[in-house]
Amino acid sequence: MEGAGSEMNILSNGKGHDQGEDMCVPMKTMPEEDQFDNEGGHLESDTFLPNGEGKTTPVFTDFEGKTSFGMSVFNLGNAIMGSGILGLAYAMANTGVLLFLFLLTAVAALSSYSIHLLLKSSGIVGIRAYEQLGYRAFGTPGKMAAGIAITLQNIGAMSSYLYIVKSELPLVIQAFMRIDPSSDLWYINGNYLVMIVSASIILPLALMKQLGYLGYTSGFSLSCMVFFLTAVIFKKFQIPCPFEEFVANATSDHLNRTHSVSHDFHSDVEVDCGPRMFTINSHTAYTIPILAFAFVCHPEVLPIYTELRNPTKKRMQQVSNISILVMYTMYFLAALFGYLTFYGNVEPELLHTYSRIDPYDTLILCVRVAVLTAVTLTVPIVLFPVRRAIQQMLFPSKSFNWLRHTAIAVVLLTLINLMVIFAPNILGIFGFIGATSAPCLIFIFPAIFYIRIVPKDKEPMTSTPKILAACFAALGVSFMIMSLSFIIIDWTSGTSQSGGGH
Repeated sequence: MEGAGSEMNILSNGKGHDQGEDMCVPMKTMPEEDQFDNEGGHLESDTFLPNGEGKTTPVFTDFEGKTSFGMSVFNLGNAIMGSGILGLAYAMANTGVLLFLFLLTAVAALSSYSIHLLLKSSGIVGIRAYEQLGYRAFGTPGKMAAGIAITLQNIGAMSSYLYIVKSELPLVIQAFMRIDPSSDLWYINGNYLVMIVSASIILPLALMKQLGYLGYTSGFSLSCMVFFLTAVIFKKFQIPCPFEEFVANATSDHLNRTHSVSHDFHSDVEVDCGPRMFTINSHTAYTIPILAFAFVCHPEVLPIYTELRNPTKKRMQQVSNISILVMYTMYFLAALFGYLTFYGNVEPELLHTYSRIDPYDTLILCVRVAVLTAVTLTVPIVLFPVRRAIQQMLFPSKSFNWLRHTAIAVVLLTLINLMVIFAPNILGIFGFIGATSAPCLIFIFPAIFYIRIVPKDKEPMTSTPKILAACFAALGVSFMIMSLSFIIIDWTSGTSQSGGGH
């Protein structure tokens, strides 16, 4: 902490500030372009600067926010919404309707509380960057820990999105063009397609200067997921139970229908066409991390707060609550109707289950396109906080520079594409990242930042808010230990099975 004293001295300790007031008023002293392009513009590390009377004036880290309330809701909602929605029906099948609803509600409430801690901490010290909150709380170690966690978490998320592009887009093209799956045409090669999508769609969006401009693509992306949800609800009333499965007949040109049987991961369970309220089995434990990380949006909260027009803590909390409520509703409906369609036969990825019925179903193909569009448009939004974290760690005293802005985006997308193309199986890596960085970003960091930043004369350590924050951090540590335990068990069992399987 001593080494960080020079920078820490210019930061407000929050004394003399009423907690009920919002201190976050953007400064309007320079045109926006000057703030970005001039060497004398705001630096990445700018926060509160003392005036001549010893008082502090809140200053936006980057620029005056211009993003509307609605666009901010779209941006944060799109950051929350991810590929995990495809696995929620499977999670419900392994927990039961009521247990799933309880867990989903608990996670949504905890996520909202976590955002409240972040916003309260940022409001006290006038900082709207996750990494700088870490610096304010713990100096350089806190800043580096937050930056590394954000980078790992979001690189894992972007990689999972591009994996969906790599695996699903060739199938969509094959189905629409009726191409033989064994064909080696270049435009059904997932490796080529993921590079084309990254270069032609993701990179131009990621090069935008302001995150707020992506509100339009965020709205379109969320519309795609609404279409996915509508199709899931519609198909519930079109597919009988037990459903009839298409099986390719090698000796004929047509597809024969056969009654479905339990899939391999439910091979010991009789197909049941009735919903279960509570279910406990060997897969139940794996649904907890799925639900726990379904609302990961915390790295994006403060950048979106920075760009919000007329920003106040209350206004940003409203943005967060609305986004979480909308995603909560969509998550539950997608899980419920997906589960009520297939019951015990639902697969970990819902769209694959529909393909077992009719791989050429036009509506499902359109849904696949919608999901691909949604995850593709989410990548640029997730990339913004990663680039911000890298800039905070490596270039904290540098003003905005287009070359650096572009180079970081290009390098990140190149590395992620290489991971997606060449890594045969990185599920274990993703699991390790999700078990370490996600609990830190959701539970541990917001709580300990709050405890350190809020002055003790305002809230002693024995006060109820700080006790709750300490319990919240302990909950995050428990999640981390539990998730890592599941990963170690998976790796151990996978090694033993591969060693004795052949």
